[in-house]
Amino acid sequence: MSTQQAIAFRNRTWDVAATLRLPEGFDPGRKYAAIVCAHPISSCKEQTSGALYGEALTREGFITLAFDASTQGASGGEPRYSEDPATRVEDFRCAVDYLVTLPYVDEERIGVLGVCGGGGYAVSAAMTERRFKAVGTVVAANYGRLMREGDMSPDAAIRTLDAIAAQRTAEARGAEPLVVGYIPGSEAERAQAGLDDIDIVEAVQYYTTPRGRQPGSPNRLRFSSTAAAVGWDAFHLAEVLLTQPLHIVIGSVPGGFGSYRDGFELHRRARSQHKSLQIVAGASHYDLYDKPEATGQALAQLVPFYRRHLGV
Repeated sequence: MSTQQAIAFRNRTWDVAATLRLPEGFDPGRKYAAIVCAHPISSCKEQTSGALYGEALTREGFITLAFDASTQGASGGEPRYSEDPATRVEDFRCAVDYLVTLPYVDEERIGVLGVCGGGGYAVSAAMTERRFKAVGTVVAANYGRLMREGDMSPDAAIRTLDAIAAQRTAEARGAEPLVVGYIPGSEAERAQAGLDDIDIVEAVQYYTTPRGRQPGSPNRLRFSSTAAAVGWDAFHLAEVLLTQPLHIVIGSVPGGFGSYRDGFELHRRARSQHKSLQIVAGASHYDLYDKPEATGQALAQLVPFYRRHLGV
């Protein structure tokens, strides 16, 4: 079993909460490879990124660091519940800053793994964070693309930006901040809204039931924080700056969040000489969060990928 430590590292003026996992038989006199694990949009470190992938990788001999995004979960930062790409990407750099202060972490053997939106952020961070030597993603989703597409209707992005602008004006004049949900808050709410895309259905099943529900993931988003995301692209300059070894995991069942097509796009665009795309047959987006058959197949390729490029 791994040993878990609750730690914090700084991003600008606040603390980012994280769980550091040390492998069984940990020897502080040795040097270990380490992997930063990033959670999905709306998630937290106690869910798939840490409790499943972080724990599994630590059992294989890696040190892992799973963190809550700034302004979310147990992390500090204001305004609360913001989803700002620049801040999210900076979290990764600050996580590396913390790891390189640990005498038992080999600074030349640090990798990153991101799940869903955390995968998009991990890719974006790795392009300008050369201390990441290997990049893995599981159902990586490009949050900027999602924000621009909205409900897939014409000019969805422009309507979203107009709504954000109106809300910011209202808040500047004293209105209460608008905090919305990323997904429907319950199965009844989803059914009433008529949302039947597989990713929405399974998101509700994961986040709002005992299967995945955690206090650090309250399904709260500050609407006025999202304008920057509409103009951001997780894969921008991948063909120029993303050179690290890359392993991409997607499920064969497409859904509305778009991780299936994002996986192909990332594989096509990445400059990496060593890159691979793994398609888990029969798996949906959320199967790769916690279903043993799907996650087992993902880890069966992720573990040797990290061993090959980071060592253990």
